[in-house]
Amino acid sequence: MLRLTRKADYGLMAMKYLAEHAAVPKMGETGNSPSVRAQSAKDIADAYHIPPQLLAKILQVLTRAGLLVSTAGTNGGYSLSRPASAISAFEVIRAIDGPLFITSCITIHGACDLAGHCTIKEPLRKVSDSIKDLLSAIRIADLIEAPEHSAEQTASLGSGLITIAV
Repeated sequence: MLRLTRKADYGLMAMKYLAEHAAVPKMGETGNSPSVRAQSAKDIADAYHIPPQLLAKILQVLTRAGLLVSTAGTNGGYSLSRPASAISAFEVIRAIDGPLFITSCITIHGACDLAGHCTIKEPLRKVSDSIKDLLSAIRIADLIEAPEHSAEQTASLGSGLITIAV
């Protein structure tokens, strides 16, 4: 069974929170287009009961990966670097956990010791590519909007489980 790490799960939850609060008007703000409001790591941690120190590290990783913008100061915090519809779940998971491989033979380094005798490398590469494609198609905005999923592709990122019918 393929499972997301707890860090990746927390990262997706934080991105969802930031997307939900991206255009929340500040106190006293008026007008038709509210400005993007940075959210504190504490607010995100409190909302999802995530250990604050762990979340702070995850948010730093996402900032270094260019997925978040960090603002210092009294009204500082974190905000999405791009619209939620332009950030994929795959980008978040890759930033936190690194490359996604379902088996040790499919790596960025090439072939394993059994390359000449292996009969499952190609089918497993196809499964790995399918997972990557599915996660790339899920946008942070989709986590908010709860889109309809087909029977062939079901993703339940909140629980850290991914099911793909092949």
